[in-house]
Amino acid sequence: MSRQDINRSGEMEVFVRAVELGGFTAAARACGMTPSAVSKLVARLETRLGTRLVNRSTRKLQLTPEGCAFYERSISILADIAEAERYASAGEQATGPIRINTSASFGNHVLAPLLPKFLASYPAVTLDISHTDKVVDLLEERADVAIRAGPLKSSSLIARKLGAIGKVIVASPAYLKRHGKPTSAAELQAHRRIGFSYARSVEGWPVGQDGETAVVPVTPGVQVGDGEAMRHMALSGVGLARLARFTVRADIEAGRLIPVLEDINPGDIEEFYAVYIGQGGPLPARVRALLDFLAEHVRL
Repeated sequence: MSRQDINRSGEMEVFVRAVELGGFTAAARACGMTPSAVSKLVARLETRLGTRLVNRSTRKLQLTPEGCAFYERSISILADIAEAERYASAGEQATGPIRINTSASFGNHVLAPLLPKFLASYPAVTLDISHTDKVVDLLEERADVAIRAGPLKSSSLIARKLGAIGKVIVASPAYLKRHGKPTSAAELQAHRRIGFSYARSVEGWPVGQDGETAVVPVTPGVQVGDGEAMRHMALSGVGLARLARFTVRADIEAGRLIPVLEDINPGDIEEFYAVYIGQGGPLPARVRALLDFLAEHVRL
């Protein structure tokens, strides 16, 4: 079979269906195929790629590491194809409400300064913005777009990367005058560290350099529900806070907050994404307009 005869996007769609539905039989029903046809398609795909994508030793479909990588890239490519087709279709006007869910820090320090320009470009669009650092269910919250840090946890969602940013430990001049400036990870243990009241992917503050890092546990006397509340606590002199740099950039420049332990900052970064539901027909023009605007204008 020549390269021109291979329907790569069709293969990707069937493979993605098989992964999302948990097996060849379910994918066959969804795609209008027979289970054997789906199995043969995946086998042909593996032969062409020269690697195994799935393990077939159990009833449940199990992806190999190569299969996981191919699945993630397939999701992204299929989304790009869908986006291209939407652009080629008859032009829609961006109009109507957009519900946005984002963290308080991103909403205040990144999104809000961009909104006047967006609304000037799309005067027929209205915005309904909610702030929370907790991960939400887009369907449950009826949100069109959520802006979040970290990888996707649901294959029914599509993400567009907006950028990446490092973190910094900060404290107010008043706090450091009272308690001293920590100069090592060991000294950090003696200071009040402001923590989050919800579960995080890393429960603690990583410190170190050159690949040698340790996580200092946060056993806070103060817990907060979002990064903006943590920033205000740090500004008030309550304790040390570890936040995305865009959250405290202006405060550092103005001298309201002071970075500490930068010599052992491990340089870890958070990637931020605009996340939206990727199934159920074409994306509304109003949502597409916002996603394109954010991808072009967000600078972390």
